[in-house]
Amino acid sequence: MKAFVWGVLGVLTGVLAPVAEAASSAVVLMYHRFGESEYPSTNTTVEQLDAHIAELTSGAYTVMALDDIVAELNAGEALPDRTVGLSIDDGYRSIYSLAWPRFKAAGLPFTVFIATGHIDRRSSRHLSWDQIREMRDAGVDFGHHTVSHLHMPKASAPRIAKEIADAHGRFETELGFRPKLFAYPYGEASLSVAAAIKAAGFSAAFGQHSGVIGSTGDMYFLPRFAMNETYGDLGRLRLAINALPLRVKDVTPPDHTITAANPPAMGFTVVGNMGDLKRLSCYLSHAGRGELIILDIDVQGAKQVRTSMPDAFMLFILPPSDEELRRATQDLCFKLARFVTNGSER
Repeated sequence: MKAFVWGVLGVLTGVLAPVAEAASSAVVLMYHRFGESEYPSTNTTVEQLDAHIAELTSGAYTVMALDDIVAELNAGEALPDRTVGLSIDDGYRSIYSLAWPRFKAAGLPFTVFIATGHIDRRSSRHLSWDQIREMRDAGVDFGHHTVSHLHMPKASAPRIAKEIADAHGRFETELGFRPKLFAYPYGEASLSVAAAIKAAGFSAAFGQHSGVIGSTGDMYFLPRFAMNETYGDLGRLRLAINALPLRVKDVTPPDHTITAANPPAMGFTVVGNMGDLKRLSCYLSHAGRGELIILDIDVQGAKQVRTSMPDAFMLFILPPSDEELRRATQDLCFKLARFVTNGSER
């Protein structure tokens, strides 16, 4: 049986939002490597990194550790306006040589998600356990990313459980603790995978889809804005870290892995008054503008947005206004690379 993982990328601009939206939302940035121009899709240049740090330390933002952001959200506590978290996936050595010294000098906390098998192979491309311990002792946080950087929706439940347990064992042996935060390799997840992560005791889990935390309330598929050479200029950074959530519910389909009806019926219900949704447009990745149906069901201000979805992901856009960028940006992204698998992995 073939399995499909779907994703929606949604960006709404030009809609004013109340200040209260900022109190329960945060933006998390995701990096991979630094100064490694041979990998532009995952690389951030040193010049980009320096520009990001200058912006983040300009006084307009509150950069918090991911652990603290998650703890505040789980406790129902308000976050400061423009709260930003920093994360780095995969544990490449350029984190140690280029990113860490800069983040440390700027006083910016960050979390590195490592696949323990990559570290154990002692590759010159990845951090060593000694470097990780040095960073940990200086206040850097580390999170769980499986052992092998697993394609989790393709894997069997026993394989997933073993990857979690084995990586926990390596963390305990080398660092003396079990991480509470998880990042899905490749950003790939499903309802069953998220349930396994929750059952394993993690307090939250992150994908790789762009968006603002606080859009859906799902702590086990939290969005992050990916930064790289193409999508890491100062303009996009400012767009991302000034974004506010588009609060939705009833996201259809609920599972990110599709095994039956394909293409599925897709849509969501907007919670509260988010402005003129008739200006919303739907674009399919290879088919252009798609048909969009907005159902005004007038139940506590809720509006349903539905569309048919051919073999593609969707992009929802409202044209920007002349208002201040902070109040003109709403964001909802459920972006996940679509892939096909042949059966399940043992």
